[in-house]
Amino acid sequence: MGNTDHGNSKGDHPESRDGIPSTNGFDNRGNEEADSHPRQHPLSQQVTYREPDEYTRLLPASAHHGISGQPPLDIDDPAVSPLNLWSIRFLRYFTITFLVIACVWWLVLLVTTFVSPQGFHSRGGGWFAFGYTSLAIGILMLLLFSFTIPSRAEEVVQSIIAVLLLVNMIIILSVPGLRQEEGWIGLASAIFVLCVTLWAVCVDRSVEWGKKEEEERLTGRAESRRSLKEWCSVFSALTIMVIFLAITILFTGAISLRAYDQSLEVPGKRVWVEDHNYRVHIYCTPQHDDKGREKVTVFLEGGERAVANGLLDWAQENYVNGTIGKFCYWDRPGYGFSDVAPSPLSAGMAADALSEALVKIDEKGPFILVAHGVGSIYTRIFASRHGKSIKGLMLIDPLHEVYLPNIGSPGRGFLMWFRGVISPLGLEVLFNAIFKARSREDRIFGRSSYLNPKTIKAKLQESLAANTFTKPEVSTSKAILSRKIPLVVVSSGEGVKRDHRWDWAQKEASELTDNLLHWDIVNKAGHKVWETADGWKVMSKRIEKLVDVVIKEQEHLE
Repeated sequence: MGNTDHGNSKGDHPESRDGIPSTNGFDNRGNEEADSHPRQHPLSQQVTYREPDEYTRLLPASAHHGISGQPPLDIDDPAVSPLNLWSIRFLRYFTITFLVIACVWWLVLLVTTFVSPQGFHSRGGGWFAFGYTSLAIGILMLLLFSFTIPSRAEEVVQSIIAVLLLVNMIIILSVPGLRQEEGWIGLASAIFVLCVTLWAVCVDRSVEWGKKEEEERLTGRAESRRSLKEWCSVFSALTIMVIFLAITILFTGAISLRAYDQSLEVPGKRVWVEDHNYRVHIYCTPQHDDKGREKVTVFLEGGERAVANGLLDWAQENYVNGTIGKFCYWDRPGYGFSDVAPSPLSAGMAADALSEALVKIDEKGPFILVAHGVGSIYTRIFASRHGKSIKGLMLIDPLHEVYLPNIGSPGRGFLMWFRGVISPLGLEVLFNAIFKARSREDRIFGRSSYLNPKTIKAKLQESLAANTFTKPEVSTSKAILSRKIPLVVVSSGEGVKRDHRWDWAQKEASELTDNLLHWDIVNKAGHKVWETADGWKVMSKRIEKLVDVVIKEQEHLE
């Protein structure tokens, strides 16, 4: 037993003739070596070893796979999504919050279009704020639509939009008149849409990074190709974003024109009314050489357009030649150089604003009121409330109250609202400015003034209040208007011949008082009677007669 040696060298191991170790149960060392190495899968013994080269990975395909032992996912698997990252989910939830805020603000602006709560009045009409908020909602909805499919082209377009919106905001802040018209509502909306656009750029970039990370983690590589569905989504989102870019360019052009129009000198005074809510423009001529004819002031009220759109030229000529000793005119809220009033605004409310403005400029009359078209409604209400200071009425193709339902029809109201909504685009305004050389005067009180956002808002207010407020006010004024006031009516010959109802309305207007001096129907004259030579002469002759009558009455009282 002492001669037994268990520490023999490898030559002592029993071997077969082929040199393969024996597998019998008496070979203890062979069993120990077999137990010291882990057993391998049979297939792994067939993999041939390859030397590392330039195609060999430095790191495992995925740490996750290395740990879990699962094979990589297909790139089209729904589980491969950037939303797996909590940071990307947070961005999506925050985007939804932005969208909710934008929708709530949009609803607030929609309500203020029809009723202006305290502190929510925009003196410029509020259409640009509404347009900015609508653009913000569109950008956010598009961002959520293509949230998991970011596009570098879309990011570029969004960046351009952000730059243009920044330019718009700078224009609003740097032009005092524009800044005052837009107010805090317009500024807040401009800042909000700028922040939304910048947020969209950041979110797209973050989602692009998250998508790449998840693809590398779950598939082993970042995928550069896109499926047909993804390409359709990217193309659709990019097309809509380009439309948003075009809208922003139009916004910039329209607001640049508005800023340029602010440089036009105001001929009269802008007077604060209704506890500094808004300003109305009122103009009075300087002292005239003829002191006798200055005893009465001719006050002009415009019709569907501002007084400066034609009627002022007629008054100016009669002032220069001495027919009129003194005249004044004003721009109703939203017209010409006046601010937009809070909604709702009826004819009686506008007449009260005029009364306040006249007191503040110390203009006490007595007055001869000259009104055109729909302005006769405002003038009649004003005259009924200032009976002692009103010495004469001259109505030029006046609008009768029976036409108020037409003004207040739902169709006309919707049309005015729709025109206001698209007014920030400035489509027709920009076209007229570029191709028809329309000037600042044209846009404020001239040929293109009907496209002015303030005028559109004023006409919308006029439509909304026509049946509910203005009609009862006119009925009341008709009952209390002094029957002794001298009255002149000058009617359109074309209007009378074309519409028997209009003929009847002109006859009714001639019976507003018991002191009718003249009722003239000017042949071949349209609604703007003064645009024909005969109309100009008739109006000049009648205002001279009316002034003479009032002066004689004043001298008799003295």
